[in-house]
Amino acid sequence: MPASRETASLPHDGPLHEDVNRLGTLVGLMLAEQGGEGFFERVESVRQAAIQRRREGDSVEALADTLAGLQPHDAESLARAFATYFQAVNIAERVHRIRRRREYQRDGTLPQPESLLDVLTQLRDQGVGTDELLGWLDRMQVEPVFTAHPTEAVRRSLLEKEQAIVRALVDNFDPTRTPQERREDDDRIYMALSSGWQTAEASPVRPTVQDEHHHVGFYLANPIYRIVPALYESLAQALKTVYDVETPLPQLLSFATWVGGDMDGNPNVGAPTIAASLATQRAHVLEHYVEDIGTLARLLSQTDQRVHVDEMLSQRLADYQQRFPQAAASIRPRHADMPYRSLLTLMGARLRATEDDVHSEGYTSPEELQDDLEIIAGSLVDHHGAHAGAYAVKRLIRRVRTFGFHLARLDVRQDSRVHDEALSALFNDSEWLSRDIADRVTRLQPFASGARAFEITEDTNAKTLHDVFETLHDARTRYGNDAIGLYIISMARSAADVLAVLALARYGGLGHLRDAESGGDAKAPAMVPLDIAPLFETVDDLKNAPATLRALLDDPLYRQHLTARGNQQWVMLGYSDSGKDAGTLASRWGLQRAQVELLELAQAAGIRLAFFHGRGGSASRGGARITPALMSSPRGSVAGVLRVTEQGEVIHRKYGIRALALRNLEQTVGAVLRASLRPRETDRREERWLQQMDRLSASSREAYRGLVDREHFVDYFRTATPIDVIERMTLGSRPASRRSMRGVQDLRAIPWVFAWTQCRSIITGWYGLGSALESGAAEFGEESLAEMARDWPFFTNMLDDVEMVLAKCDLDIAEAFSQLSGSLHEEFFGLIRQEFERTKHWLLRLKAADLLLGSAPRLSRSIVLRNPYVDPMSLMQVDLLRRWRASDNQDDSLLAALVACVNGVSQGLQNTG
Repeated sequence: MPASRETASLPHDGPLHEDVNRLGTLVGLMLAEQGGEGFFERVESVRQAAIQRRREGDSVEALADTLAGLQPHDAESLARAFATYFQAVNIAERVHRIRRRREYQRDGTLPQPESLLDVLTQLRDQGVGTDELLGWLDRMQVEPVFTAHPTEAVRRSLLEKEQAIVRALVDNFDPTRTPQERREDDDRIYMALSSGWQTAEASPVRPTVQDEHHHVGFYLANPIYRIVPALYESLAQALKTVYDVETPLPQLLSFATWVGGDMDGNPNVGAPTIAASLATQRAHVLEHYVEDIGTLARLLSQTDQRVHVDEMLSQRLADYQQRFPQAAASIRPRHADMPYRSLLTLMGARLRATEDDVHSEGYTSPEELQDDLEIIAGSLVDHHGAHAGAYAVKRLIRRVRTFGFHLARLDVRQDSRVHDEALSALFNDSEWLSRDIADRVTRLQPFASGARAFEITEDTNAKTLHDVFETLHDARTRYGNDAIGLYIISMARSAADVLAVLALARYGGLGHLRDAESGGDAKAPAMVPLDIAPLFETVDDLKNAPATLRALLDDPLYRQHLTARGNQQWVMLGYSDSGKDAGTLASRWGLQRAQVELLELAQAAGIRLAFFHGRGGSASRGGARITPALMSSPRGSVAGVLRVTEQGEVIHRKYGIRALALRNLEQTVGAVLRASLRPRETDRREERWLQQMDRLSASSREAYRGLVDREHFVDYFRTATPIDVIERMTLGSRPASRRSMRGVQDLRAIPWVFAWTQCRSIITGWYGLGSALESGAAEFGEESLAEMARDWPFFTNMLDDVEMVLAKCDLDIAEAFSQLSGSLHEEFFGLIRQEFERTKHWLLRLKAADLLLGSAPRLSRSIVLRNPYVDPMSLMQVDLLRRWRASDNQDDSLLAALVACVNGVSQGLQNTG
């Protein structure tokens, strides 16, 4: 299935075209073998018709007619065929990124844009000196947080097949590869494609939380675990090249996860999943350490006749021989003269004892393991072994420093209303939810401080939360302080919501009386060892966030808690629900304004404020390229710290391949350095821009709410999108809505965006912007808006993201979906099409452009290449939806075909939620 050649080639893309054609040919052969020649010819005829429709600008009706009435199995196979092609193109593009990176490194004349070498060169040219740079490195804290949102649930076996295809394509970079070796590469690719075709994309059984953990663990314990040392080596090399500095690098990278700890709206998550996730992560990372220790033991074969070792190493070896006599006896006599190998063998025995929590001889902390490794590394360096194994030992030290014995910190999240329901029972107060905030704060304080304690109750909510905090207390003892991340409060709206967590934590035993080792008054309650982050999600919550934080910081009890936590307050910002609540422009501006005001408040209060960005994969939910996103953020909002969620297909795209995982982390660290050391300069025009943005935001929100608040809009949404299919898909363990579906506010942002993306209108990424720009041009003048678009990074970045969303839309196909809503189509679709044209018109005018993505030809070409293959799946989906709903959603064969279409469109657009 060769690629469409409708777009001109771009420089350096020749090898990409070769890979696309190579994979397309193999996909075609596979389809013919698996489905028969007739099936392959059908796929080809549909593909040609879709290309012609795009080329000639024909209506969708003719193409739709050729796809109507297919047998469910035939429709499913056709959708899977196009999805397989998309998988091939996506792989080829990712491999091309690896190729381009190597070309930059091989050429050596210019650093790759956004590489660490490029960033440090820019900073040096901007006047950043060595001391300033090293000072910021010491305070850097970059922590991607992996979540299990239900937009991408590819089986691990399919991920492994994809990696096999990647390896075969990368092997072909070698120009000396023989024809036979190339044929063998094709055989490997063909086998992966064929076996993948014979494997269902997802299990028919909805995944458990533990399944989700294994999925995220695939990335944490495989690509990421392997490439972390390379990130530090890249930074060290850039420092040496640009600043001529060689210095030990501080720990600036860690990882966290929500899998097993995100209780918000998920009844399947609680104390048992928290305990299970922590135990599984510990087992994964210890297993890797045991494997790496074994590899080092085989590598460090130095014998005592040839080299000396440090006395400390000899002492540690003697100590371990006594402590682990069985392991010592297993060392072969011919290896007894290998001190490094012998010690590492015994360290492996101690690590295996660590896996068994009841074994007293195990390592009690990762620092103990690191100490052993430091002894080995030091001895090697002292005795001419810097190039005889010290490098490999130092790589493992870096992994131990990064992943500890916990692999990733586990965050815990719960809705503030669940806390209040538990408190209502604990206070035996049925009026608790209706009491004013001041009253709740007053009543909570003695319980939050530990001066009073709740009586144990059998109320379900209270018992659940008691068990959660009890588990967190046990986890700190068992896994160490670094194993637990933030406690996040969804829908946080007041200081009482934060004090509620302190009170409930003490109820569960997290914050017992100080013991003798803690010092101070032995009878005084200990501080609760937990960083609490209120999550501000809706635009109104963001607007009120400064008042909430001010009330919290004015509370002496909470300030005492904050002091004990290092005087740093975390605040989580919700990009998803704010976008669903008010539309993309009002959401982005609400987030920007909230950060500015919160930073000013924190500075006045003398505390450090750190933001946790709850970004999704799509632009509708805050997804963005990291460098422009950080460089357009408020000055001082980064300050060396970046904590951001990674979810859905983004995890796979960023971290599924080692070389790309490394590139992504380099870009992230580089962006944090740039935004921290040299944020954008102040501009005297910004005061005027801020005022204009307030007006634009209000206008955009009014237009957006004017659509979603219309009577019958929820009915329109449920019939004009495949939301009912998405709700039936076995993608994640969490329900699609928080409670009974009374309105848009009750639907989770992910399926909301997913559904609008599937129907190709993607209103979540642009609706309301056109109306705002039109009214803004009338009020401020078009030139004033054009100036903002040209010179203000915040506005420029927002328009760039919307432009990409508009380029992925197809309003003709969206209309076909809309017609499924019957009489509601006439009421709603005209509004959507008018706003789309209005948004596109004003965006192009402000950017002085004729075509969408004219300044981003590679992205434009990628979208144009995919559209003819997405269109048939979208049109089949419309027909299948009509028939499935006619069966009262009971025909499982139609549902299976619909799911195949949803998966295929997701592959093609490379965005879900």
